[in-house]
Amino acid sequence: MTIRILPAVGDPDAARTVSALLSQLPDAEPAPAVADSTALVDALAAAAQGAGAPSPAGPAAAVEALPEVVLVHERIGPTPALELIREVALRFPAVGVVLITADAGPALFSAAMDAGARGIVGLPLGYDELAARVQAAAQWSAGVRVHLGGNPDAAPGPSGTLVTVTGAKGGVGTTVTAVHLALAARAAGRSVALVDLDLQSGDVASYLDVQFRRSVVDLAGISDISVRVLQDAVHDHHTGLGLLLAPEEGERGEEVDDRAARQIIGALRSRYEVVLVDCGSQMQSANAAAVELADVALLVTTPDVVAVRAAKRQVRLWDRLQIRKAEETTTVVNRLTRNTEIQPPLVAKATGTQVARTHVPAAFKELQPCVDAGRMQDLDGRSTVKQALWALAGELGLVDAPAARQGRGSHRARPSLTGRKRKAIAAGAAPGSGTGPGPAPGAVPGSAAGSGSRFGVRRGSAAAAGGPGPFDPAGPYEEG
Repeated sequence: MTIRILPAVGDPDAARTVSALLSQLPDAEPAPAVADSTALVDALAAAAQGAGAPSPAGPAAAVEALPEVVLVHERIGPTPALELIREVALRFPAVGVVLITADAGPALFSAAMDAGARGIVGLPLGYDELAARVQAAAQWSAGVRVHLGGNPDAAPGPSGTLVTVTGAKGGVGTTVTAVHLALAARAAGRSVALVDLDLQSGDVASYLDVQFRRSVVDLAGISDISVRVLQDAVHDHHTGLGLLLAPEEGERGEEVDDRAARQIIGALRSRYEVVLVDCGSQMQSANAAAVELADVALLVTTPDVVAVRAAKRQVRLWDRLQIRKAEETTTVVNRLTRNTEIQPPLVAKATGTQVARTHVPAAFKELQPCVDAGRMQDLDGRSTVKQALWALAGELGLVDAPAARQGRGSHRARPSLTGRKRKAIAAGAAPGSGTGPGPAPGAVPGSAAGSGSRFGVRRGSAAAAGGPGPFDPAGPYEEG
């Protein structure tokens, strides 16, 4: 949705600053600034009457002709800013008004809200704050217009959660992580879009066995991405995911710049509750913009020196480009084993980032059949990798607690088998001995010590020999 913005700024220097910042908004269409309150009211009235309606409360065409957002500078005249906001809110109720002021204290904030403003932007102006207030006012305006009989395609809906997944280097498991986080969120009942912004070598389509014609490039040259345009470009996967894929021709990825990426992500967030973006490992303007906008930015690494150094370089790059601060980044440690020398606390210390509490184990044998078949959605629920990634989704708030535990019941059957064998071992111990499994006192080593104690005899023999048995309760449980 294109956001039409009408600034009302009397100070020429402030007007230039506002116009420069508005021109950077990816989905904004700013009009030339008006210099006083009279010019603002006349411009709004002319827009409504130009649509063929005598008043802005008339037909929907008159409402749609008005700008979505009006910016009012505190030094506007001759009408005081708060009085002007009240007049605009009463005469043009479908227009969201944002006040620009140097005093953003609670008293003025309350007075502005009472007058009908939808937000306040403090001086000096900053891009992030201005963009957030303008987008919030535009979404409110679009919702009001829908109720007044406007364009249903403009219905904004709640802004979705944006999660980016970036690899410290190639081959650390970025795409597998992104795919399973998306599948977990979808299994929890959320509407999910999975976007492949690894524009030169994206593999989301290969992991989900998708044959596609359209890609993210098809949206790059469109200035106003409506719901219908988005539906044409997004592939509806049978798992329920909406897939916006990377181009098959990698060289076409250059057509997606940061402005296009911001607009595409904004359109997706207005339609989906969760938007997962696979950013790959190479930073370009498009995926850099995604990381900057993200509610949660994940950095995937493996616990080896080369990958951790690459993660540190990535974090420093984001900091130099003012994309993301290290403390605002969450690192996911993939392929972790108990014997790995580099453990998560060392990764956190080296990169300066937060490390997710959930770590993904090294178990490629579980993944290989699904990877080779290109059907990552068919990964067994007993897989330790799937369980870890779905638990990570729960840690990030993408799923509710019950959904985060899906698939664990069948896996628990494996350690429970070990528990039954422990009981069988314990059956061979003398009652009340408390010394663990072993042959009963007086029993002949290697002979059966009662019904059902065959495993206990074997274990007792091994323990008597001074070595651990094949089913050591004190040892770690490891899958074959």
